[in-house]
Amino acid sequence: MYALLILDIQVGLIHGPEKPWRCDELLETLNTLMDKARSAGAPIFLARHIGPAGSPIEPGSPLTLVAEELKLLGGEVVFEKRRPNAFAMTDLADNLRSSGATGVVVTGMKTQYCVDSTCRAARDLGFDAVLIADGHTCFDTPLMKAEAIVTHHNATLNGPFCQLVQAEDWSF
Repeated sequence: MYALLILDIQVGLIHGPEKPWRCDELLETLNTLMDKARSAGAPIFLARHIGPAGSPIEPGSPLTLVAEELKLLGGEVVFEKRRPNAFAMTDLADNLRSSGATGVVVTGMKTQYCVDSTCRAARDLGFDAVLIADGHTCFDTPLMKAEAIVTHHNATLNGPFCQLVQAEDWSF
């Protein structure tokens, strides 16, 4: 069984001064994936990135709350993380195993940080990793447009680190 993992779809990133690339489409895709997971009885995990005290995303900051555009129904597991890799210093791996999941479907933000490092770590921890090609995003950087970052990571991660699948083609 595969679990759905949604990384850092939180107020400070979705409603910040800059809009993530394809943000509205991503939110719709994530809600559709949650519906698919629920229908299949697959667990859903949502990570919230928390920063150090004094930072804009310090513990308790409203910027770390899950974005209201995600349609949560109450059965999801929401957890905090402090590193880009969602497995680092969290109980995600244990919770996946205890839920019966042998694989994890990775989605969310930001492509080049948390999505990348979590995909790479999943297989090292013994999980089958799936990256939803149209299920993650980021912002433009001074060196690259967000679209190019997403395309590059989809190509780089596919194969050695995960299986790349379009959201419409994925079934739990």
